[in-house]
Amino acid sequence: MSVVTPAADVSVCAPLPVLGRDVTVPLVTGGEVTYAALDYAASAPALQRVWDDVAAYAPYYGSVHRGAGYLSQLSTDLFENSRRTVAEFLDCRADDQVVFTRSTTDSLNLLASALPTGCQVFVFETEHHASLLPWRDAHVTYLDAPDSPRRAVETLERALSGRDPHGPALVCVTGASNVTGELWPVRELAAAAHAHGVRIVLDAAQLAPHHPVSVRDLDVDWVAFSGHKLYAPFGSGVLAGRSDWLRAAEPYLAGGGASRKVGRRADGGVDVEWHEGAARHEASSPNVIGAYAIASACKALTEAGFDTLVAREQYLIRRVREGLADVPEVRFLSLFGEDAPRVGVLSFVVDGWNSSHFAAALSAEYGIGVRDGLFCAHPLVRTLLGAEAQAQGECGAPEAAPGEKSLNAVRVSFGAGTPDEHVDRFVAAVRELVRDGARWTYRTVDGRCVPDTSA
Repeated sequence: MSVVTPAADVSVCAPLPVLGRDVTVPLVTGGEVTYAALDYAASAPALQRVWDDVAAYAPYYGSVHRGAGYLSQLSTDLFENSRRTVAEFLDCRADDQVVFTRSTTDSLNLLASALPTGCQVFVFETEHHASLLPWRDAHVTYLDAPDSPRRAVETLERALSGRDPHGPALVCVTGASNVTGELWPVRELAAAAHAHGVRIVLDAAQLAPHHPVSVRDLDVDWVAFSGHKLYAPFGSGVLAGRSDWLRAAEPYLAGGGASRKVGRRADGGVDVEWHEGAARHEASSPNVIGAYAIASACKALTEAGFDTLVAREQYLIRRVREGLADVPEVRFLSLFGEDAPRVGVLSFVVDGWNSSHFAAALSAEYGIGVRDGLFCAHPLVRTLLGAEAQAQGECGAPEAAPGEKSLNAVRVSFGAGTPDEHVDRFVAAVRELVRDGARWTYRTVDGRCVPDTSA
């Protein structure tokens, strides 16, 4: 997967307007500052365009697929047009289905529920828990973390060569790591899977907000992603791809909308005829606003142009890495090496700091929001940190408690709405904290490091 090389001057590429860009937050040291949202990998702020589109529709809200009234018909058209917009955004094949879900996690659990009997699943230990854990009813082979894209393909090919060639099988892989930001060789992994008669699902939660995702070009069987990482509000997601396994499976949820016909039998039971299309797995009243928000975000990103967005993001990545290059206490985490192509997600540890303490100081003293911890990818972070123990060091401790290892890291992430100032403030804050230490004292409350305001 190629990465667009940043132009020499990307100043003409302004960040896209997002909600919260002018929000101020209090500092524990006094005063207020504009909040620097640098936790896009967890949830990106909603685009202003998306919010405006949703607000314009809200007065016309009505039931979907249920009513004959004008608002119901309008809402139904909006919902189904959103499905078509998402299919275009993903460059789906003509016979692919787009199913609206609650999130990437929900999408992959839906697919897991539709696996044919006896299906084998192959998944790298480097996956987010959303794609690592749903396959509880399948025979799962967990693959070791590779140290390069080439090794990833070789590892998968070796594993597939030893599988039962007669049964169904599925590979699940991320497009971009939520820990390191590194791009995975999706096209090559898909080719390896298909060469062995195996299907593949792409977890695009971290890829779709940063890069174009083409089902056709990548040749994947399914794609899953979340609205809240694609600059849309919470509570919406997508599973798009082949329809046969979904059509053959029992509905993910049983209820209205999934059923075409329901009747009583003479013996007192109930006969049900289920829908065969996307509605089969969209029981209950659908989240039409969530679907419309995703579609609006898809349009906004397409119109902005991914070449431009990627170029700006690479520019911001370079500002972070170059700004901290001469701070030896900061170590960025990577599987594939520092020069590996990546999206705007960088995780790091700081010598002499517990990561929870460091993240708390960034927030309380500088108004910068980042993420600390294991990022719902515990096996990967433990591998990157070379740790086997599962206990974390105490908040604020310069090193872990005796006999323990600190398994936390700090993650900074950004995207289409990030201004230069947020990145520059982050770099300056990291340098200052490493050089001078925190200006406040901190304590642990309910497992979180927070400023001590008891004095």
